[in-house]
Amino acid sequence: MLGEIFPNSMRGLGLGVAGLAQWLANFLVTITFPILLAAGGLVLAYSLYAFFALISVLFVIYLVTETKGTKLENV
Repeated sequence: MLGEIFPNSMRGLGLGVAGLAQWLANFLVTITFPILLAAGGLVLAYSLYAFFALISVLFVIYLVTETKGTKLENV
């Protein structure tokens, strides 16, 4: 799906940065989960991750513009 997000002129760089961001996020969850589990249990860990998921949903709703009907090269 990432390959469909970026226009051809910047697809390589965009895929590289997006892939790096996903791997870093996965790494952070992997590192922080045992720490949060020991400190406060599953409720703390899942609550914190749910909070950040809520922030990301709000970001998409309010700051990401709709591109339906727009050609990829016009974005």
